[in-house]
Amino acid sequence: MDGKFIVFEGVEGCGKTTQIERTSQWLSAQNTADAPMVTLTREPGGTQLGSALRQVLLESQTSEPLQDRAELLLYAADRAQHVHRVLKPQLDKGGIVLCDRYIDSTIAYQGYGRGLSLELIVQINYIATDGLTGDLTLWLDVAPEIALARAKRRGNCNRMEEEDLTFHRRVQQGYAALARAYPQRIARIDASASEDDVQTQIQTVLAERFPEWLGN
Repeated sequence: MDGKFIVFEGVEGCGKTTQIERTSQWLSAQNTADAPMVTLTREPGGTQLGSALRQVLLESQTSEPLQDRAELLLYAADRAQHVHRVLKPQLDKGGIVLCDRYIDSTIAYQGYGRGLSLELIVQINYIATDGLTGDLTLWLDVAPEIALARAKRRGNCNRMEEEDLTFHRRVQQGYAALARAYPQRIARIDASASEDDVQTQIQTVLAERFPEWLGN
Protein backbone atom coordinates (compact mmCIF):
# COMPACT_ATOMS: atom_id res chain seq x y z
CA MET A 1 0.00 0.00 0.00
CA ASP A 2 1.35 3.39 -1.04
CA GLY A 3 -1.15 5.61 0.79
CA LYS A 4 -0.91 7.23 4.21
CA PHE A 5 -3.26 6.45 7.09
CA ILE A 6 -3.70 9.25 9.64
CA VAL A 7 -5.86 8.75 12.73
CA PHE A 8 -7.36 11.41 15.02
CA GLU A 9 -7.88 10.32 18.63
CA GLY A 10 -8.96 11.77 21.97
CA VAL A 11 -11.64 11.89 24.64
CA GLU A 12 -15.18 13.07 23.94
CA GLY A 13 -15.25 16.80 23.21
CA CYS A 14 -11.56 17.08 22.34
CA GLY A 15 -12.31 18.66 18.96
CA LYS A 16 -11.58 15.76 16.62
CA THR A 17 -14.50 16.38 14.26
CA THR A 18 -13.61 20.02 13.70
CA GLN A 19 -9.90 19.38 13.30
CA ILE A 20 -10.19 16.40 10.97
CA GLU A 21 -12.47 18.41 8.67
CA ARG A 22 -10.10 21.39 8.70
CA THR A 23 -7.13 19.11 8.04
CA SER A 24 -8.93 17.48 5.12
CA GLN A 25 -9.65 20.89 3.60
CA TRP A 26 -6.04 22.01 4.11
CA LEU A 27 -4.56 18.89 2.51
CA SER A 28 -7.01 19.00 -0.39
CA ALA A 29 -6.02 22.62 -1.08
CA GLN A 30 -2.32 21.87 -1.54
CA ASN A 31 -1.20 22.92 -5.03
CA THR A 32 0.91 19.93 -5.95
CA ALA A 33 0.20 18.52 -9.40
CA ASP A 34 0.15 14.93 -8.21
CA ALA A 35 -1.47 15.52 -4.80
CA PRO A 36 -3.03 12.28 -3.51
CA MET A 37 -6.76 12.02 -2.94
CA VAL A 38 -7.88 12.73 0.64
CA THR A 39 -10.55 10.47 2.17
CA LEU A 40 -12.32 11.50 5.37
CA THR A 41 -13.90 8.67 7.37
CA ARG A 42 -14.77 7.62 10.92
CA GLU A 43 -15.30 4.78 13.36
CA PRO A 44 -17.87 3.68 14.05
CA GLY A 45 -19.89 4.55 10.95
CA GLY A 46 -17.54 4.62 7.97
CA THR A 47 -19.59 2.08 5.99
CA GLN A 48 -23.27 1.29 5.49
CA LEU A 49 -23.02 -1.48 8.08
CA GLY A 50 -21.01 0.83 10.33
CA SER A 51 -23.75 3.48 10.25
CA ALA A 52 -26.22 0.95 11.64
CA LEU A 53 -23.73 -0.18 14.30
CA ARG A 54 -23.04 3.46 15.24
CA GLN A 55 -26.69 3.88 16.16
CA VAL A 56 -26.49 0.86 18.46
CA LEU A 57 -23.15 1.86 20.02
CA LEU A 58 -23.73 5.57 20.59
CA GLU A 59 -27.48 5.99 20.93
CA SER A 60 -28.04 7.23 24.49
CA GLN A 61 -31.63 5.98 24.87
CA THR A 62 -31.65 2.18 24.80
CA SER A 63 -34.13 -0.28 26.25
CA GLU A 64 -31.41 -2.81 27.03
CA PRO A 65 -27.98 -1.89 28.49
CA LEU A 66 -25.10 -2.86 26.20
CA GLN A 67 -22.82 -5.42 27.83
CA ASP A 68 -19.13 -4.44 27.80
CA ARG A 69 -17.91 -7.42 25.77
CA ALA A 70 -20.80 -7.02 23.32
CA GLU A 71 -19.75 -3.38 22.90
CA LEU A 72 -16.17 -4.45 22.20
CA LEU A 73 -17.25 -6.97 19.56
CA LEU A 74 -19.60 -4.51 17.85
CA TYR A 75 -16.75 -2.02 17.51
CA ALA A 76 -14.61 -4.82 16.08
CA ALA A 77 -17.31 -5.73 13.54
CA ASP A 78 -17.52 -2.09 12.45
CA ARG A 79 -13.73 -1.96 12.11
CA ALA A 80 -13.47 -5.19 10.10
CA GLN A 81 -16.02 -3.92 7.57
CA HIS A 82 -14.36 -0.49 7.49
CA VAL A 83 -10.89 -1.91 6.80
CA HIS A 84 -12.18 -4.12 4.00
CA ARG A 85 -14.55 -1.64 2.33
CA VAL A 86 -12.85 1.73 2.84
CA LEU A 87 -9.40 1.85 4.41
CA LYS A 88 -7.43 -0.73 2.43
CA PRO A 89 -9.00 0.15 -0.94
CA GLN A 90 -8.20 3.86 -0.54
CA LEU A 91 -4.67 3.19 0.72
CA ASP A 92 -4.06 0.78 -2.16
CA LYS A 93 -4.86 3.66 -4.51
CA GLY A 94 -2.18 5.80 -2.84
CA GLY A 95 -4.62 8.12 -1.09
CA ILE A 96 -4.42 9.91 2.23
CA VAL A 97 -6.97 8.56 4.69
CA LEU A 98 -7.97 10.72 7.66
CA CYS A 99 -9.88 8.60 10.17
CA ASP A 100 -11.82 9.77 13.22
CA ARG A 101 -10.87 7.01 15.74
CA TYR A 102 -9.26 3.60 15.19
CA ILE A 103 -7.62 0.90 17.33
CA ASP A 104 -6.38 3.25 20.08
CA SER A 105 -9.96 4.20 20.89
CA THR A 106 -10.78 0.58 21.67
CA ILE A 107 -7.77 0.24 23.94
CA ALA A 108 -8.53 3.51 25.73
CA TYR A 109 -12.32 3.13 26.04
CA GLN A 110 -12.95 -0.60 26.34
CA GLY A 111 -9.57 -1.41 27.92
CA TYR A 112 -8.84 1.42 30.32
CA GLY A 113 -12.38 2.79 30.52
CA ARG A 114 -14.35 -0.47 30.83
CA GLY A 115 -11.55 -2.54 32.35
CA LEU A 116 -11.58 -5.30 29.73
CA SER A 117 -8.45 -7.36 29.09
CA LEU A 118 -5.89 -5.41 27.08
CA GLU A 119 -4.48 -8.67 25.73
CA LEU A 120 -7.94 -9.68 24.50
CA ILE A 121 -8.45 -6.27 22.88
CA VAL A 122 -5.12 -6.47 21.07
CA GLN A 123 -6.07 -9.90 19.68
CA ILE A 124 -9.51 -8.76 18.57
CA ASN A 125 -8.10 -5.58 17.03
CA TYR A 126 -5.60 -7.63 15.04
CA ILE A 127 -8.34 -9.84 13.66
CA ALA A 128 -10.59 -6.87 12.83
CA THR A 129 -7.84 -4.85 11.13
CA ASP A 130 -6.16 -7.72 9.29
CA GLY A 131 -2.94 -6.21 10.64
CA LEU A 132 -3.54 -2.68 9.28
CA THR A 133 -2.05 0.02 11.53
CA GLY A 134 -1.96 3.78 11.13
CA ASP A 135 1.07 5.68 9.86
CA LEU A 136 0.44 8.52 12.32
CA THR A 137 -1.96 9.11 15.19
CA LEU A 138 -2.76 12.68 16.23
CA TRP A 139 -3.80 12.57 19.89
CA LEU A 140 -5.82 15.67 20.75
CA ASP A 141 -4.93 15.88 24.43
CA VAL A 142 -7.20 17.92 26.71
CA ALA A 143 -8.39 17.47 30.30
CA PRO A 144 -11.59 15.39 30.41
CA GLU A 145 -13.30 18.08 32.50
CA ILE A 146 -12.78 20.65 29.75
CA ALA A 147 -13.64 18.25 26.95
CA LEU A 148 -16.87 17.02 28.56
CA ALA A 149 -18.00 20.59 29.20
CA ARG A 150 -17.54 21.27 25.47
CA ALA A 151 -19.50 18.14 24.57
CA LYS A 152 -22.37 19.02 26.88
CA ARG A 153 -22.60 22.54 25.44
CA ARG A 154 -23.30 20.97 22.05
CA GLY A 155 -26.32 19.17 23.52
CA ASN A 156 -27.73 15.76 22.51
CA CYS A 157 -25.00 13.84 24.32
CA ASN A 158 -24.38 10.31 23.06
CA ARG A 159 -24.02 7.21 25.21
CA MET A 160 -20.25 7.64 25.71
CA GLU A 161 -20.55 11.31 26.57
CA GLU A 162 -23.04 10.44 29.31
CA GLU A 163 -20.49 8.28 31.16
CA ASP A 164 -19.24 9.79 34.41
CA LEU A 165 -16.04 11.81 34.77
CA THR A 166 -14.19 8.91 36.41
CA PHE A 167 -14.69 6.82 33.27
CA HIS A 168 -13.38 9.59 31.04
CA ARG A 169 -10.35 10.08 33.27
CA ARG A 170 -9.51 6.40 32.84
CA VAL A 171 -9.87 6.79 29.08
CA GLN A 172 -7.48 9.75 29.19
CA GLN A 173 -5.01 7.66 31.17
CA GLY A 174 -5.25 5.05 28.43
CA TYR A 175 -4.33 7.55 25.74
CA ALA A 176 -1.41 8.82 27.82
CA ALA A 177 -0.13 5.27 28.26
CA LEU A 178 -0.40 4.62 24.52
CA ALA A 179 1.49 7.84 23.73
CA ARG A 180 4.33 6.73 26.02
CA ALA A 181 4.39 3.25 24.48
CA TYR A 182 4.32 4.39 20.83
CA PRO A 183 6.08 7.78 20.62
CA GLN A 184 7.06 7.27 16.96
CA ARG A 185 3.45 6.75 15.88
CA ILE A 186 1.50 9.00 18.26
CA ALA A 187 1.96 12.78 18.18
CA ARG A 188 0.46 14.72 21.07
CA ILE A 189 -1.51 17.83 20.14
CA ASP A 190 -2.40 20.36 22.85
CA ALA A 191 -6.16 20.47 22.30
CA SER A 192 -6.73 22.95 25.15
CA ALA A 193 -5.51 25.71 22.80
CA SER A 194 -7.71 27.67 20.40
CA GLU A 195 -9.17 25.98 17.33
CA ASP A 196 -6.72 27.81 15.06
CA ASP A 197 -3.73 26.96 17.25
CA VAL A 198 -4.69 23.29 17.33
CA GLN A 199 -4.89 23.24 13.54
CA THR A 200 -1.48 24.92 13.29
CA GLN A 201 0.01 22.22 15.51
CA ILE A 202 -1.50 19.50 13.30
CA GLN A 203 -0.25 21.11 10.09
CA THR A 204 3.23 21.42 11.57
CA VAL A 205 3.35 17.72 12.48
CA LEU A 206 2.10 16.67 9.04
CA ALA A 207 4.56 18.95 7.24
CA GLU A 208 7.43 17.47 9.27
CA ARG A 209 6.36 13.84 8.81
CA PHE A 210 5.22 13.96 5.19
CA PRO A 211 6.77 16.93 3.35
CA GLU A 212 6.08 15.31 -0.04
CA TRP A 213 2.39 16.14 0.41
CA LEU A 214 3.26 19.84 0.28
CA GLY A 215 5.57 19.54 -2.68
CA ASN A 216 8.69 20.22 -0.56
